[in-house]
This record gives sequence, structure tokens and C-alpha cells, in this order.
Amino acid sequence: MDRVVVVGGSLAGVNAIEGLRERGYQGEITLVGAERHLPYDRPPLSKQELREGPSVGHLLLKPQSWYDERGVELRLGARAVGLDTRDRHVIVEGGDQVAYDGLVIATGCSPRRLGQPEAGPVHVVRTIEDATALHGELRPGRHLVVIGAGFIGLEVAATARELGLHVSIVETAPAPLTRVLGDEAGRWFQEYHVDRGVDLFCGTALDTIEVTATGTRLSLADGTVLVADLVVAGIGVTPATDWLEGSGVTLDNGVVCDRSLRTSAPGVVAAGDIVRWHNDLFDETMRVEQWLNAVEQGVHAGHTLLGAEEPFAPVPYFWSDQFDAQVRFVGRADAADAVEVQRLSDRSMVALFGRGGVVRGALCVNAPRQLARYRLAIQQRVAWGDAVGVG
Repeated sequence: MDRVVVVGGSLAGVNAIEGLRERGYQGEITLVGAERHLPYDRPPLSKQELREGPSVGHLLLKPQSWYDERGVELRLGARAVGLDTRDRHVIVEGGDQVAYDGLVIATGCSPRRLGQPEAGPVHVVRTIEDATALHGELRPGRHLVVIGAGFIGLEVAATARELGLHVSIVETAPAPLTRVLGDEAGRWFQEYHVDRGVDLFCGTALDTIEVTATGTRLSLADGTVLVADLVVAGIGVTPATDWLEGSGVTLDNGVVCDRSLRTSAPGVVAAGDIVRWHNDLFDETMRVEQWLNAVEQGVHAGHTLLGAEEPFAPVPYFWSDQFDAQVRFVGRADAADAVEVQRLSDRSMVALFGRGGVVRGALCVNAPRQLARYRLAIQQRVAWGDAVGVG
């Protein structure tokens, strides 16, 4: 293998390069990225960088010298629009073709948008340009409406509230995060944000949105009308797989991979938010949109491309910072048949999730000691009855 192409200027893409070089690969590496910036870190965009004003220099994953030292050719501002797996080349916008012997797909996800033409400018937070534009609008006294009470929506709401804005959140579920964490944990987040001055409109959907002379008018399904100075959509993301249509790479809510991150196409692996693979530790096919997963999966995909056979089977981990709450989650909460919630105080909480008689997930809010214990319990597949007493 003489030429490896990594598509996606992402955290997973950068770590795939790291994995290739650390395993001794000495051939050519080309990084193809849609954005003109060097790859940068995205989680701070909805938190401290949104508050202070984003700076590319603060966010870069690696400096230019890192790529130079590893002999990486950078093709930035070059969006991939197609893939020919028979002749092995990536097609970029404008028609150029980038040949490969081995390929890493790491194009991540794209934010969902409201899709209502009369909505006017509705912000999302995915790129540094998105965060810069929103930062310029976050002025004290203005009214921000956030559509969607997922983690990004809650982080943006908390940041804006701390900056002195009036903040409202619209969420179709009965409480924030209930689809991910269940009703009781969701109610904890609802109370936490309400206590800090956020207005939550849960159990209702956005019906219509239109720009008027006095602001953006949002009519909700329950009859509530909100008038906003600015609107943010935090309604989730979709895997960025459009460019792979017709390529022969199997797609199903992401790029389908085997246990070691190989795709259905020869010489092609994938890493990051875009990947659906079977995690042996949980005996489950999953797609994980988390920072640490992108790091570890990128390195693993690089190793797999060079012939490694080890399955990728980590305990997923993510974090979210909202006001003074340090939210940390390990494992999986989906399809839990047992849930144990411990409200330690008005600002700390632990929720455990079990299935099939073993502990599978743990949410820890301002509870770092419990986090470490439960992460080990999940790794060791501790029985549910024993895990409940771990903390």
C-alpha cells in the first residue's frame, strides 16, 4: 500500500493519520477536507468558544508543523462528492480525482435543519463559522429560542443564559433528553435549567415559523406563540454519506462496518460519527457521536487498514457542560430494562442503566468518583444488583 487518502478534516480523520504512522506506514497520505481550515475541535463551539468568540488558533487539533512532519498532503477546501471503489479514487468538487490504495472515510455528520423556507435565518452550531455568526448575535436582553433539548441545544441555552439573554427551549419530548436518558433523568435536567431562568416548552412541537417586523414568530402545536430575536436549531445530525451513494459502500444510518471498522468495499475503512459497527462488548450495532470515540476509532481504523484484525469494542464516553453541571456519561442507555436514579443534591445526580442483568450505562452529574467506578463496572459486565451498590 503506497497511497492512503483520508476523507474528512475531522477528529477521526486526524487520528487515523496518527494510527497509520504509529503502526509504521511510510507511504503517501492525503487528507481531503471540505473546510478550508486545518482540522479543529468542535465541542467547544457550543460552550466556551461560543461565549468568548471562536478562534481557529485555539481550536486546532494539530498545528501545520504536525502535518509537515508526518508527510501529509493537505487538500483543504476540497469537498468529496463521489467515490469510485472499482478504480479507487475519490472525486472532489470540480471534478478532480484523488487516487488511493487505502481509504479512510471520516466525514462525520451534518446538522439537521428546520426546512421551512419562511423561517428566515436559523442558526446551527457545527462549524467555526456557525459559532462565530451566533456569537455576534448573543447580546444581553435579546430573546433566543432553541428548537430541540438535546445536548447541543442545552449547552447553547446555558451559554446564552449566562450571557444575559432570555432563553426559551422548545422540545417535543416530555422533558429534555428523555429519548436518551429516560423520563426521570430528563426531569432533572428540566428542573435544573428552569431553576436557572430558562423557559422550557416540552411536549409540544414547532408548528410554524415566520419572520415579522417585530422578530421571528414561532407558533407551537399547543397554541403557544413565541417571538424571538434569534433562533437556533438543535434537532440532531445526519451522517454525511450523500457523496457515497452508488459507490458500493453499504449505507444504513451511516457507513456500515464490521467489528474492526472495515466497510463493504475493499481497502476502505471508516471512523467517527459516520460509522455503524458491531461493538462486541455490548453485543450491539451502534453509531456513536462522541469525541473520545472519534479519537479511538480513528486510530483503530488506521491500524485496520494496515492489516490489524482486533475488534473495536470500547465503553463509549461523552461529556457536556451546562451552567455549573459537569455531565459525564459512560456506556449505553438505550433499551434499558432497569434504571436507578440517585439525586445526590440539587446540582448532582447519578443514573444507572441496565439490561439483561448487567449494568450497561451510567450518567454522572458533578459526581466524578462515581463515574470512574461505574466505567469499570461496565467494562467488567458487573451484575446489575452488584452495580447498584458500587457508588
